[in-house]
Amino acid sequence: MTGLVLNVVAAVLVTQRLFFLAGVAFVIGSLMDTLDGRYSRMSGKGTLFGAFLDSTLDRIEEGIVLTAVAAYFASRGDELAVAATVVVVLGSLMVSYTRARAEALGVECKVGLATRPVRVVLLAAGLLFAKGAGLGDFELLAPAIYVMAGLTVFTVGQRIWHVRQQLAGEGGPAGGVTSGAPDGTGT
Repeated sequence: MTGLVLNVVAAVLVTQRLFFLAGVAFVIGSLMDTLDGRYSRMSGKGTLFGAFLDSTLDRIEEGIVLTAVAAYFASRGDELAVAATVVVVLGSLMVSYTRARAEALGVECKVGLATRPVRVVLLAAGLLFAKGAGLGDFELLAPAIYVMAGLTVFTVGQRIWHVRQQLAGEGGPAGGVTSGAPDGTGT
């Protein structure tokens, strides 16, 4: 829960244009998420529900911070950066979803460039080196978002391709899968 609180703090700090502090809160919150998940698994105290909740909160945290970033870009009238941030949010969700769906089908799917740690590093760098963050006269927030947008879309494609290749090896085109759901409904 510390990660969630710190990411909400980061989002509020973004809305106040306190980018350096937002970046610090985001980094610490993201590290706390990583550490508490690993601790739970290594100590044997982790549960299936805990793992589910941890993954769910990770998506919420990322979305909260990115929503604040999109609001910042919107306030500046930077429509391209707003659109790219929306692509990052959707791409991040799809990176997670494609892995979860693949694993539900029995296919390990950890391939791709834009894993959560990579996205955290890119967004943290963007926040820490945003215009007005106090670390030089940089403007890396928008470039970080553009890179994240490209990488998340590319990673979703990598994961789709990987799963198709893995399932094709099980017989027939894509393992005989004809729709998104086992019952053929496509949901």
